[in-house]
Amino acid sequence: MRTAIATVCLSGGLVQKMYAAAEAGFDAIEIFEPDLIAAPQSPEEIRALADRLGLTLDLYQPFRDAEGVDESAFGDVLHRAEAKFRLMRRLGIDLMLVCSNVGTATVDDDEISAGQLRRLGDLAATYGIRLAYEALAWGRFVDDYRRSWRIVELADHPNVGICLDSFHILSRGHDPKQIEDIPAEKIFFLQLADAPALSMDVLSWSRHHRLFPGEGSFDLPAFLGHVLRAGYAGPLSLEVFNDTFRQTDPVRTARQAQRSLRWLADRTAELLGEEAGPLPRLPEVTAPEAFDFVEIKASDTSGVEVLLEQLGFDFGGRHRSKQVRLWTWGSARVVCNDVPSASPEPHIAAVGFDVADSDPAAQRATRLMAPPVHRRTYAGEQALRAFTSPDGTEVFLSHAQDWIGEFPSTSSGHRDGGVSRPDGHDARIDHVNLVQPWHSFDEAVLFYTSVLSLTPQPTQEVAGPAGLVRSQVMSSPAGGVRLPLNLLPTEQQGQAQHIALACHDVIGVVAAARERGLRPLKVPGNYYDDLVARFGLADDLVATLRDLDLLYDRDADGEYLHCYTETVGEVFFELVERRQRYDGYGAGNAPVRLVSQAG
Repeated sequence: MRTAIATVCLSGGLVQKMYAAAEAGFDAIEIFEPDLIAAPQSPEEIRALADRLGLTLDLYQPFRDAEGVDESAFGDVLHRAEAKFRLMRRLGIDLMLVCSNVGTATVDDDEISAGQLRRLGDLAATYGIRLAYEALAWGRFVDDYRRSWRIVELADHPNVGICLDSFHILSRGHDPKQIEDIPAEKIFFLQLADAPALSMDVLSWSRHHRLFPGEGSFDLPAFLGHVLRAGYAGPLSLEVFNDTFRQTDPVRTARQAQRSLRWLADRTAELLGEEAGPLPRLPEVTAPEAFDFVEIKASDTSGVEVLLEQLGFDFGGRHRSKQVRLWTWGSARVVCNDVPSASPEPHIAAVGFDVADSDPAAQRATRLMAPPVHRRTYAGEQALRAFTSPDGTEVFLSHAQDWIGEFPSTSSGHRDGGVSRPDGHDARIDHVNLVQPWHSFDEAVLFYTSVLSLTPQPTQEVAGPAGLVRSQVMSSPAGGVRLPLNLLPTEQQGQAQHIALACHDVIGVVAAARERGLRPLKVPGNYYDDLVARFGLADDLVATLRDLDLLYDRDADGEYLHCYTETVGEVFFELVERRQRYDGYGAGNAPVRLVSQAG
């Protein structure tokens, strides 16, 4: 499988983009014309650099407003085209992208468009160049790949073929199945992009909000499956216009892009089965169904440990070689790590996911270029596999039975680290909420989708005191792992993250915790007056909720009772009780929590 990336996907100058693409393992690039125009290097120097980097230059783009014009205007088209063909010869590129006309088209006639493409093909052939005609989603007359293919058929020229672009096809809701009817030799090029489900004009959607495969809502494995069934054997190339990618480190973005193609190839191969041909597969792993532990790190985590004891955690022991202490409550495990050189503010440093066999999961993460984490391990200690997620949180592929013995004080009767309480007030980690930096939210979605096989849920937005908070939950099939990723307004970046603990009787748990000194986040009285209006709850239940600073939500599937602790450093906890089949997170209560924390 050859992979390519358009230079428009990356920030920086053309040379910087080429180095980033090569470092990430791409085989080829598409040169976006504005990048070449702004480059101080000559076309010959760019060609020589590509050779040194092991990159081929597969496509020059875009050539606009080429067809559907009157005869006098077409003379200008031929003049522009010949100048570009001479330039492409200097670059060593033999394929040019020709977009359907959006600005100067005056003739809505397939025969005329085909004739003009045929004449362009004649001129291109004299330079050894082919033309890949693409239907833009906002084309004046041609905005459907099926019509662009009909025009290419009518042109009937060996140097004129079609370019298929997933965004232009899927954003308009066109059925990609008929791609399979296009002869393979006439599919000259393939461009891939994902995108979020948005309701806006398609041009703005395309220019600002495209994403890499696996980060949006398009069914790209199915789309690619149709293209491959048609017999296409060229490169899988990314063309992603995105405002964030144009501002971030090109090396990191290029790796993210390569990761997306490896994930897409694997998902498509699974879909096609024996028809997949040479598509590479990743080591198969199932999504983890439980959290193994959460690590909180700081120069001093004593404030967190006070909070853990108030919540009901038991001290599970001190690590035999590190300044690390284990706290357990049922199957919930929190590790407090004191590191003098760390940030003074306690923060979530790592999340362990319970996997029975870490080898295939680690191999998959390596193939997807997840940066490995190296921690000092002494003789007799478990060397846990770990990788760094886009926001810097370390992700461990672990299993408590492999490492719990390194905490000598842990009771031998509970080698899994869990302590059952006679009152039944046990807990487990329900979800871990991670706030994402503005530039890595989409990358994080792809990371957890591809590396851990978690499934992204639909994006939600909730109102906060400083603007909208974007939230997307990554979850395992049965819901044992829930990982909400939050993107806060810019001025709120760096806000606290939290660990949610599920229990069977949150009212009893909170009442007991308050006796141990816990002071939950204060909830305003107006909130409880609104509860009565919205849900018609019994007076005694509302009084209990008010006394304990508990919040409440209900939907057609069940009820949700929860409360928050105060924040210590950059972390706080949530106690939750899910009743019946409630599967949400009390999104309607988030503004109350955000305002209370801000105040």
